[in-house]
Amino acid sequence: MRRSLLRSPRQIAVCRGIVLLLVMSGTVAMGQPARKKNAPPPGVEAPPVSLQEAAKLEAVVTTDLGAFRFEFFPSQAPKHIQAFIRNARAGFYNGSAFHRVVSRGIIQGGDPLLKDPRTPRSRWGSGGLNQLPDELNEIRHVRGIVSTARIQGKANSGGVQFFVCVSDQPALDGQFTAFGQVTEGIEVVEQISLVQTDAAERTVNPVRITSVTIEPVREEPFKIATTDEMRREVILRTSVGDMTLALDPDLAPEHVRNFLNLVQTGWYDRTAFHRIVPGFVVQGGFAGTRVDSKPHYADKWVHNLAPEFSQVRKHIRGALSMARTEDPNSASTSFFIVLAPATNLDGKYTIFGKLVDGFETLDKLEKVARGPDGQTPIQRIELIEAVIKP
Repeated sequence: MRRSLLRSPRQIAVCRGIVLLLVMSGTVAMGQPARKKNAPPPGVEAPPVSLQEAAKLEAVVTTDLGAFRFEFFPSQAPKHIQAFIRNARAGFYNGSAFHRVVSRGIIQGGDPLLKDPRTPRSRWGSGGLNQLPDELNEIRHVRGIVSTARIQGKANSGGVQFFVCVSDQPALDGQFTAFGQVTEGIEVVEQISLVQTDAAERTVNPVRITSVTIEPVREEPFKIATTDEMRREVILRTSVGDMTLALDPDLAPEHVRNFLNLVQTGWYDRTAFHRIVPGFVVQGGFAGTRVDSKPHYADKWVHNLAPEFSQVRKHIRGALSMARTEDPNSASTSFFIVLAPATNLDGKYTIFGKLVDGFETLDKLEKVARGPDGQTPIQRIELIEAVIKP
């Protein structure tokens, strides 16, 4: 989601400050030749990656505060991407750090000088510049965009240093080479942006980059699976016992595909059954019930589902169906298991499977103590793990 480009005076000042921050990163090196010692050591560089291969890869940046991933835009900045992947595969970024941040604005790192703890703070941000030609493009610097730091006003002064936008930064559009987009872990990027800094926006304690590795882009599970491949059983391991669900892709193929995706990626793990209505339903599957309410990498695949209503299957005890709002197209992750015949749901909610084992666990769920509303369990009933049965 892109935010409005309208900015308050304070926001404009922050944008100008970010531009200044990125300019300052190169003031020491301006006019000086590139330092060969900042380039990857000879003999350890990986073979150049093709642009076709780059489109199928992601960078995994692991730091003291967690990891984030970003994909590449090969058609927009091929030379920058090939250089980044080559350097990452050679271990060039390992041991470096994010040395400058603007709170909820940007984070900047990758300077090889930060590998040496004796490097004076005044030189932070001056290493690894003047190595790459500009590849300025039309990619907007919105939240999550990864771009190459450079010396403002000096062409072809980019190098190994990069920055990530924590929020939209329109003042940077067309000024820096954008080459990637965060796909997972933007909350880690934001956390890095909030660390303590000095008056020059340098981090008091650099956030160390443990490693930058290159991995295949995560594939969405079951995206192209056939009906037969989706004819699976899923075990729900809960804090009161296990239940086994048999999925029916003949009845609701897209709901089954969606459910298997969330199970395979572990999206449901550590969520809770938040609603229990005796004689009616047991409901779970909300992200907000996950321990610590942490984002999950599979959130990017969560989407609303078109209804697959059926008059063939009825909402009887053990039926597995998908919850939704008043909008028939609003089902996404929350599911329910029926406790008793509910004819008022037939043809209005999508049944996509049934309980085949663990009815004693369903009995326990129906009997748990509930709060004043008669629906919310007093004690947390956790879905510890959902696994696809071999």
